[in-house]
Amino acid sequence: MKINPISILINSSLKSDKKIYFISGNEKTLMEKIKSKIIERFDKDENVQIKTLDSIIDFVDETGLFHENNIFLVNSIKGINKETLNNIKETKYIFIFLQENSQKIKKIKNMFDSDKDSYLVDCYELDKSSKIKILNEFLSSNELKISQEVYWMLIDKLDSRYIFLENSLLKILDLGEKDITLNNVKKILIVDDYGKERIFFNLLKENHEIVQLYRNKVITNSDANDIYYYSKFFCELIIDSNDESEYSKNIPIYLFRERNYLIDIYRKYNSRKKKVLIKLLSTTEKILRKQSGLSLAASLRFLLNIKRITTS
Repeated sequence: MKINPISILINSSLKSDKKIYFISGNEKTLMEKIKSKIIERFDKDENVQIKTLDSIIDFVDETGLFHENNIFLVNSIKGINKETLNNIKETKYIFIFLQENSQKIKKIKNMFDSDKDSYLVDCYELDKSSKIKILNEFLSSNELKISQEVYWMLIDKLDSRYIFLENSLLKILDLGEKDITLNNVKKILIVDDYGKERIFFNLLKENHEIVQLYRNKVITNSDANDIYYYSKFFCELIIDSNDESEYSKNIPIYLFRERNYLIDIYRKYNSRKKKVLIKLLSTTEKILRKQSGLSLAASLRFLLNIKRITTS
């Protein structure tokens, strides 16, 4: 059955009463947040262990050998059908599937949607209604007061991508004020996001130039997280493209000025470098899970590692 991702984010009393979760959509940061929230809820009640599978085909039920409170993260839709779905229902484990939207998963999503023992969670960019729910929960849980003017300014200006919206709210919390003024919010929301992206577009410069640009644009740990997700987007664009033609088509239209630069970057990559880049992203994700974010130093090191891989 389908469940709204916002309900998972803001409803702390929502029961984790399903064993199977299929997280899909086109908003990667919200997908990752939902995955973390689901794991967090099960981990509150039991000491769970996380195991990763490339596909459900790799799953072997070895009850008694495995820790009984396992959560299996499944990274592809390969092997999913009604038979395998029924088989994993019989186990004691929790299964979380993550798969971005595409035409080939439409039937599989319908299968999870119609299954009463599973949750289908579709994650898209946040609309106004979703922002209102998230902001209301944030203000209530942190006992913050704001005027109507500030409230609707936030609804209008907060990013539609979850991780960037969350980072803005964390910056508000960092103010340490219970009454949030318009001036304070303006300082937080007037963020030169485009300037942050510019750091990735300068990766071919000398290290000292990159470091200087980074210090000018990245001030807080929330900024460091922003940089990571910006850079991760461009890295995954390289990794997921099979050739230059496909890569060129996948470059967002709004980056038309940077198209030639991005294509030059892609031409420096082969299968070996892509594997190294995948490993870097995986290592950084582990840091994120353990520390709930990147430090300023870790984010800069991540950028310089991308530069090293690209130019090697």
